[in-house]
Amino acid sequence: MTRQSKDPNGTLMMSRRGILLGGATLFAGSIAASLCPTLSLAAVDAGMQGQFMKLSNLLIQHQLSPAVGARIAEGATAQYKNLPQMLEAIITIAEKNKATQVEDFFADIPEGELKDFALWVIAAWYSGSSSDKRDATVFTYEEALTFKTTSDILTIPSYGISGPNLWTRPNLPLSAPMPTF
Repeated sequence: MTRQSKDPNGTLMMSRRGILLGGATLFAGSIAASLCPTLSLAAVDAGMQGQFMKLSNLLIQHQLSPAVGARIAEGATAQYKNLPQMLEAIITIAEKNKATQVEDFFADIPEGELKDFALWVIAAWYSGSSSDKRDATVFTYEEALTFKTTSDILTIPSYGISGPNLWTRPNLPLSAPMPTF
């Protein structure tokens, strides 16, 4: 229960406990909303997201994350106004060629907007962002395919003594026992 009182001027005042509780509630709500990707991806419907993932899997032969695909599809809807028609056109070309990989149909995509879009999709998956410009939208870092190809040999940055890479010198055992006198 928060206590509210009025000061002598008649304005409503809250207690410090009420302000702290309200701030903590707002903070927890914002953290919960940022951790749930489906709340922020309401702009992309399931059908278009499915078509986008189908096209992405035709263009790129890797295990692609559906959550990252939804973020890239949302970025594509903002950048390409006729996205559903472009997805359908490229998928139709791939199905006509009975394509199982990008090399089977990429040459048949006509020059211009469709080929530029296909190249944008490939670049977005590999770079994890919408472009190489300063105002680019970042879709992912860890799931970007450029990072994933080297993730098994890259070190995880850590400055803690007991961190993932233990960036300290190991204690070496003594080579010979101490002499006794």
